[in-house]
Amino acid sequence: MKFWLRIVLAAALVPLAPAFAQAPKNAPKKAVAPPALQKEFDGFIAKFRTALKAIDSAAVAGMTRLPFMKDDSIRDAAQFREKVYKPYFTAKNRACIQRGKAVYDRDGENNDNFFIFCGEKIFVFTNTPAGLLFTEIGAND
Repeated sequence: MKFWLRIVLAAALVPLAPAFAQAPKNAPKKAVAPPALQKEFDGFIAKFRTALKAIDSAAVAGMTRLPFMKDDSIRDAAQFREKVYKPYFTAKNRACIQRGKAVYDRDGENNDNFFIFCGEKIFVFTNTPAGLLFTEIGAND
């Protein structure tokens, strides 16, 4: 008897499947950066990518908010190069940032952010009072 009940229940639910497969009409829309900010980011990321291509850690540090990720042990360019650039800006990650498409979003604190996803890492660029800066490396979970 349970077998037939399952078949009847499954048959009754089949017509509802398309409704569940579609995104709801009130689903949040993909965030789009304001045109002026997008233009500013395009210029910033071009310079950042040029520095990466040249393997210029000093230039990358100059485009980074320090102390990096609010870590006081990474408060200057030399510390950034040693603790962040060397381990995280591998050839693979530099190539990924070179070709990766940035995704814009605004966080809960109303910060404008651009994200480049590289494997298990997310490289975050934020519009700060000092302008656009590289601000964080996060886990891509």
